[in-house]
Amino acid sequence: MKQLGLIVNPIAGMGGRVALKGTDGREVLARARRMGAVPESPRRAVEALQRLVRLRAELEIVTYPHEMGEEEARRSGFDPKVIGCIRRGETTAEDTRRAAREMLMLGVDLILFAGGDGTARDIYDAVGDRVTVLGIPAGVKIHSAVYARNPGLAGDLAALYLQGKAAVREAEVMDIDEDAFREGRVTARLYGYLKIPYRRQYVQGLKAGSSPSEQAALQAIARAVIDGMEDDFLYIIGPGTSTRPIMEMLGLQYTLLGVDAVHRRQLVGKDLTERQLLRLLEGRRAKIIITPIGGQGYLFGRGNQQLSPKVIRQVGRENIMVIATKEKINSLRGQPFLVDTGDHEVDRMLSGYVRVLTGYDQWVVYRVTG
Repeated sequence: MKQLGLIVNPIAGMGGRVALKGTDGREVLARARRMGAVPESPRRAVEALQRLVRLRAELEIVTYPHEMGEEEARRSGFDPKVIGCIRRGETTAEDTRRAAREMLMLGVDLILFAGGDGTARDIYDAVGDRVTVLGIPAGVKIHSAVYARNPGLAGDLAALYLQGKAAVREAEVMDIDEDAFREGRVTARLYGYLKIPYRRQYVQGLKAGSSPSEQAALQAIARAVIDGMEDDFLYIIGPGTSTRPIMEMLGLQYTLLGVDAVHRRQLVGKDLTERQLLRLLEGRRAKIIITPIGGQGYLFGRGNQQLSPKVIRQVGRENIMVIATKEKINSLRGQPFLVDTGDHEVDRMLSGYVRVLTGYDQWVVYRVTG
């Protein structure tokens, strides 16, 4: 029997749709709950585990109680070995670290965990490079390279590894300052390396920032976007340094790492939540202006969960404008743009080919996949 350690951070990703950009700290978590945030990681963990059900006869899942893995394992059809103890509804980072240490001592073959960058950091603190691990992406900001591209592929890659069909490599764990992130500053540092199963098409890359050499192209893109704005459309401006020149050229306040809205070249909403966006969209035609994450290629599902499946459906695929410099596209080395909205139907709707504005009246066509 192979042993799979399962750890679920039940609060990971809750801050996304309510524009809190993370859930580190009790105060932020309480605020997210008051704003109507709901857990994302349990559902994503189940999605990954369902890809492992075919190995059930030869696989034992070792997990922590209740919402830290037991419930997700049972929901997926497994009868897990439950270790440790937690206070239901009050899990902490120390619970994650303790679970990982105990699984290491039990000699599990792989630790599969659901969370974001903070969870990856906790796993690293607990086990370092002494056991192979793999992340199910469930957080808001996932800059680290220890995660599969989406939950389904996490399950597939875990299965391949447990069957001896995947190599192992070191991948970066990034440490992000959430308080600075909420203020529009990305303060990231390399925290360490974890060993992960590796097949290139299954795992996401490390997030990369824009380079100074791209500024002229970004200015040209911004001018093209502004010149093309129509008065009867609401423009939803996604996060990132590639969209920032649009707001600067308009002379408007903006949220570098949030979602803003513009109508008739005036700011009508700043750092919007999913609920606020849906309210603004009532009775209006709208366009979303979005840029892929450098080095990873995600259009939706990483750092912009406010642009939820409901928002995307309301706007329509035909009204999504993708902007990116040629340098950013080349940095993907032929890998497609990615979408991981949490809704398979929306991911399929977004897949295919999309036009990308790369300069003033300059376009390329690029592939999108879920």
